Amino acid sequence: MAQFVLSGIAALLVVAVGGAIVLDRIGRSGAIRSAREVTRLVSGDGMQRYLTDELVKPDKKGHEAALARLDHMVRRQVLQDPVVRVKIWTKTGRILYSDEPRLIGEVYPLDEDKREAFQSGQGYAEVSALDGAENRFEHHFGKLLEVYLPAQSVKYKQPLLIETYQRYSSVAASGRRTWMAFGPVLLAALVLLELIQVPLAHSLTAKLRDRQQERESLLKRAIEASEIERRRIAGDLHDGVVQQLAGLSYKLAAASTRAGASGNTELGTALSDAAADTRLSIRQLRSLLVEIHPPNIHSVGLHAALSGLLAPLSSRGVATRLEVDVGDLSPEVEVLLFRVAQEGLHNVAQHADASSVIVSVSASEGSVTLVVSDDGRGFSDADRARRTAEGHMGLRLLSDLAADHGGKVEVDSEPGSGTMLRLQAPLA
Repeated sequence: MAQFVLSGIAALLVVAVGGAIVLDRIGRSGAIRSAREVTRLVSGDGMQRYLTDELVKPDKKGHEAALARLDHMVRRQVLQDPVVRVKIWTKTGRILYSDEPRLIGEVYPLDEDKREAFQSGQGYAEVSALDGAENRFEHHFGKLLEVYLPAQSVKYKQPLLIETYQRYSSVAASGRRTWMAFGPVLLAALVLLELIQVPLAHSLTAKLRDRQQERESLLKRAIEASEIERRRIAGDLHDGVVQQLAGLSYKLAAASTRAGASGNTELGTALSDAAADTRLSIRQLRSLLVEIHPPNIHSVGLHAALSGLLAPLSSRGVATRLEVDVGDLSPEVEVLLFRVAQEGLHNVAQHADASSVIVSVSASEGSVTLVVSDDGRGFSDADRARRTAEGHMGLRLLSDLAADHGGKVEVDSEPGSGTMLRLQAPLA
């Protein structure tokens, strides 16, 4: 639940910041478009009738008067905040007019933007870098927005370019106004959405928690039912078939003795072999009983319980060795060690084709370590992944079981180099 709330708040902040940036850009773009329109309406339409032939030709009579009339109109109607500078350019790069008198008559190479404005006949606006020689008188204004507007002289239609400089602060202010207009609504909508989602998330979390508890309860009941059934089956086998086979082995041994005493050695040998086979079946059944329902490990001892797990391998000719060097352990830890050893030895019997197996248990510094190692065929990571995909979950379940006890299971194996299964878990 906390993770959901935190992620929702993070998403809200990201959307809010992104929305602020977008709204600010929209406001600035709108302000720049407005600046072009203001230049067209105020400067273009207002100046057009002042762009006479006398103004365009400096050597023509009446030029000074035409220049004075244009300057008067510009200062009275155009130079109003945010417009701070006006220039009129000819296609040759000469400044025909500027409200800064020192620029009138100066000639500068036209930059790419001005040439593009002359060629396209369309106006546009951009933030000025103020890095040209013609901008030396604008530096004190700070950041400015340049607006270009193509124009023509009245009679001879000579191409001209009206350039105005406007304070960029007005553009930024427009962006802030757009954000202030729409930002609170956006933030309110996002906060409302988060507030709506939190109760829904809480409800879903509660339902998931209930389903999880229900599944755990069902799993626990299934495990308990399985344990009860395994205990019943083990009890029936032990009290029934195993006892009957034990009695049969005694009878066969006695019959073998009588047959030998009567001189029928062939029959005596056959009965003796049958008795041995019966005793072997009893050992195998008892090993199966241990797998079906482990003994009370705490009462019989961990060493005896692990010896019982190794017995089937010994009967198949596998060399086994058991090393247990621990003191008293809690029943929970003993069961964990038994279960892990049981799964490890089961894998050895089923897959390893090993000639020797070593099981060791040791304790040190508050932890207990179980190692099951064999000299079998081993396996690769790809083999392990394939077996997992096929549904073999023994090692995964062992890892989960160990994790429940605060421990961990590690498996080290290489093809042809055997396998080592290692469990480390806290003593407490």
